[in-house]
Amino acid sequence: MYRAVDFFGKDALTLFHGSRAVVKQPWLGGGSSHCDYGSGFYGTESLALASEWACPTLDDGCVNEYRLSLGGLKVLDLSSPEFSVLNWLAVLLAHRTFEVEPSSSRRARDFMLERYGVDLTGADLIHGYRADDSYFSFARDFLTNQIDIETLERALFSGGLGYQIALKTESAFEALSFVGSATVEGSRWNPLRIARDGKAREQYQRLRMAAIEGGFRGTYLMDLMRGEA
Repeated sequence: MYRAVDFFGKDALTLFHGSRAVVKQPWLGGGSSHCDYGSGFYGTESLALASEWACPTLDDGCVNEYRLSLGGLKVLDLSSPEFSVLNWLAVLLAHRTFEVEPSSSRRARDFMLERYGVDLTGADLIHGYRADDSYFSFARDFLTNQIDIETLERALFSGGLGYQIALKTESAFEALSFVGSATVEGSRWNPLRIARDGKAREQYQRLRMAAIEGGFRGTYLMDLMRGEA
C-alpha cells in the first residue's frame, strides 16, 4: 500500500501552502478533521494552486514554501492505479461534512465507506487528488444516483483538479522545513480561483447532458449496491 521514496523520483519535495498569513512552523493537529484526508497540514507542488487557495476573497494572501525530505516516510498515494475514484470518494465521505438525507443517501454513504474505504492509519503523508466544493457537489450527485461513475470520473479529471499532499504524523512534520513566503495578490488569484471552479461546473454539466442525450447507461451507485457491477 505504501510507496517507496523513489515513487516521486526524488528524495525531497518543494511544497506550497496557500494561507492568509505566514506559517513558519506548522504543527500536528492544527488542521480541521473535516478536510479531505482528515486532520493534517495540506500543501501542493503547484505554486498556482497554492496562490489560488491563498485568495478566497479579493484580499491579498500568502504562499508559504517548504522543503519536505522524503527519506523514511510512508507515502499513501490515492492517485496510484491500485486505488479507484471510488476509494478516493470514500475517503472524502469519511471526513468531509455534508447532508446525508434522505435515508437512502445514508445507506449509500455507509456502503461506500464499508466497501471502498481506505485505512489511512500508518501513513506519514497522503498524496491524492484535491476536492473543492464544486467537485464535492459532483460526488453528492453520484451518491444520490443522479450520475454514473463514468461521468463522475470524466468530470473530476477534466477540470484541472490538481494534487495535494497531507502531512499526517510527527515524522512528516519533522521532515518539513520552512523556506520562505511571498504575498500573492487577491485581485489576480481570486478571479482565477473562481474561474477554475466555474470551468469545472460548466464541464460537468456538459458531460452530464451528453450522457443523457446520448442514452449512455453507465454504472450507478445503486448498481454497485445491488451487486450488479
